[in-house]
Amino acid sequence: MVPYCLNTVWLMKLSGFFSVAMVTVILSPSLQSFPPAEAIRSSNLEEYLRFPTQTSSDDRFSYRIAPAFRNADECSLTDKKKNKKKTFKRKGVCDPSLVHVAITLDVDYLRGSIAAVNSILQNSLCPEDIFFHFLVSETNLETLVRSTFPQLKFKFYYFDPEIVRSLISTSVRQALEQPLNYARNYMADLLEPCVRRVIYLDSDLVVVDDISKLWATSLEKMTIGVPEYCHANFTRYFTDGFWSDKWLSSTFTGRNPCYFNTGVMVIDLVKWRQFGYTKLIEKWMEVQKRDRIYELGSLPPFLLVFAGNVAPIEHRWNQHGLGGDNIKGSCRNLHPGPVSLLHWSGSGKPWLRLDSKKSCPLDSLWAMYDLYGHLI
Repeated sequence: MVPYCLNTVWLMKLSGFFSVAMVTVILSPSLQSFPPAEAIRSSNLEEYLRFPTQTSSDDRFSYRIAPAFRNADECSLTDKKKNKKKTFKRKGVCDPSLVHVAITLDVDYLRGSIAAVNSILQNSLCPEDIFFHFLVSETNLETLVRSTFPQLKFKFYYFDPEIVRSLISTSVRQALEQPLNYARNYMADLLEPCVRRVIYLDSDLVVVDDISKLWATSLEKMTIGVPEYCHANFTRYFTDGFWSDKWLSSTFTGRNPCYFNTGVMVIDLVKWRQFGYTKLIEKWMEVQKRDRIYELGSLPPFLLVFAGNVAPIEHRWNQHGLGGDNIKGSCRNLHPGPVSLLHWSGSGKPWLRLDSKKSCPLDSLWAMYDLYGHLI
């Protein structure tokens, strides 16, 4: 059954964006499957993005202040069952009751990141129990986040681009070469040791279900949990040279590797630190620099290390590909089945398409969480 966010209540919310006919199209997804596409960065958002910290009288755009999101009564009942006293003290990052979410922040994707955070808070039963970890390579965004979400629990972590710059090889798209794309490889080092698990999310998505359900995913003995897509042609993510080299291709021996999208991952940071997966990913990036074994950016190293050894998560938690491929104006429908997370992986980002008046039907679902707009 589709989560409550896409049922009758949501249809009422959509009335300002679509006609009844368009809503029918949105909620009747095509049965056609399509190859997944890794999310890429947009480079032209900065042209019209203006920060509220600027003083120019011409600034007519900014981020609206999000409403205060409070825990439902059920949250305190859950605490009582765990023999915890109800408290109004601000929970620190090491509080074991917190749900930890990591997202990158930069100018190009800032509008998407803000919408993602807003969607998570809106659809959570216990939003005050969520702690956000923002990975940044710019230090001037914290004021904006704090002014947009005054009561948000969060911390900024600076990721030095030089750490990974020499390891990045050329990609089929220049956008995939951005150092911040690789910050997720280093979360085990960046985040406090007391943070034992984290949900990593890309910035071009919205969550339309309670994220605590994703947080509760059992990883069993695995380090990461992801939705797998075994219908995809796995071989196409690596070059012919990789597959013809017995030493290289033998890395998948004894594994049943399937494609997965790295934009939604539940990660056991304790196991990650224990087995040194950051170093393993770096070693594959070094091989790529020498032998050119793949054409994409930060995705293939994750496949090399983890494909075939992941905890499966329901596909509802990554309805990806909504940004289409590299064809401008390419619109996609939802996959069949329930939806908990909508992901605009691909080249078409909803905020850019909406502003250009060339939006796709599903872009209005993203627009419900957009906090960027006219002040007057």
